[in-house]
Amino acid sequence: MSPMVKKAYSAEFRADAVALYLSDPSHTFDGIGNDLGVSRETLRNWVRTERKRTGASTVWDVLRKAQF
Repeated sequence: MSPMVKKAYSAEFRADAVALYLSDPSHTFDGIGNDLGVSRETLRNWVRTERKRTGASTVWDVLRKAQF
């Protein structure tokens, strides 16, 4: 079995992925992750980090704070 290689994603790519996930409550980590070629866990971690950074506890909190 080959060793896992950690892929580096730009901050812009991560921010766009989080924004895409948060843009619609029907989006799932699996769906967006598959569309973008990242694992669901990677995307989930990015969203969790953004929520902590902004102090938002819900998707709508993050979107509201991003608008201002």
